[in-house]
Amino acid sequence: MIKRFLTESAKVIIGKEEQFHLALACLLAGGHLLLEDEPGMGKTSFAKTMASLLQMPFSRIQFTSDLLPADIIGVSIFDRDQQSFVFQPGPLFSKLILGDELNRASPKTQSAFLQAMEEHSVSIEGKTYPLEKPFFFIATQNPRRSIGTFPLPESQLDRFLMKLELGYPSREAERKILQQNGKVEVLTPLFDVEELISIQSQVRKIHASEAILTYIVNLAQESRHLPHGISPRASLGLLHAAQAVAWLDGRNYVSPEDIQFVAVPVMGHRLVSGDELNPKLGRERARDVLSKTRVP
Repeated sequence: MIKRFLTESAKVIIGKEEQFHLALACLLAGGHLLLEDEPGMGKTSFAKTMASLLQMPFSRIQFTSDLLPADIIGVSIFDRDQQSFVFQPGPLFSKLILGDELNRASPKTQSAFLQAMEEHSVSIEGKTYPLEKPFFFIATQNPRRSIGTFPLPESQLDRFLMKLELGYPSREAERKILQQNGKVEVLTPLFDVEELISIQSQVRKIHASEAILTYIVNLAQESRHLPHGISPRASLGLLHAAQAVAWLDGRNYVSPEDIQFVAVPVMGHRLVSGDELNPKLGRERARDVLSKTRVP
């Protein structure tokens, strides 16, 4: 499956096989994905390509400074026929959400996603509304030093299983981009929603030995020597992401290499605080944690 997925994705985004591999693992692990990079690097195209390959109904939200939580969650409108208020769901009620420039929204609006990302439900006016399954949130953001952005709170960053950066293309990849000249090819979807739900269930059954669990715990403990260590939620995310990588590789067990493959995108954004503007700092700290932790 992973080879087909990477072949199809390369029709639109060239030279980013590792990022697509990790993004698919993030989805199969049941997590959410944050894409951070400079403007014009293809973040939105990356997210739209994921949506096309997954054949999932999706909503796109363009975050701006004047966007309100009700614009995302929905509102209750008085129905004259029923003589009562009826809830009208917003774009949040979709299987796949493409959130463009999340950090341009105010903190109040950003917080509208906190419950949805963690509990896959939304509470409004004393009622709780479940979200559709699967629920996958792909958000893009510009670097925190960009004008007109609000830093995401640590509580929200921790709800993203992974953060990926696309980076500048290689010389050959950029040449191919120019040769395409904006041409968009038709993509072949890989699976439908029911298959995806089944795969997510299979991923959680991938075996992780006691040695692997100890390795994850040791990584977490080593990270906590830093000013911002990873949370137990992140430790569980490491396990789930590694299980997804193992499933994609056709194995029924997690290896240390699976942990190492996902460790930087899972840990990096959790090892920095909101006032640290260097986007590379978290990745450097995650690699340092990996290098200091003994491999089983």
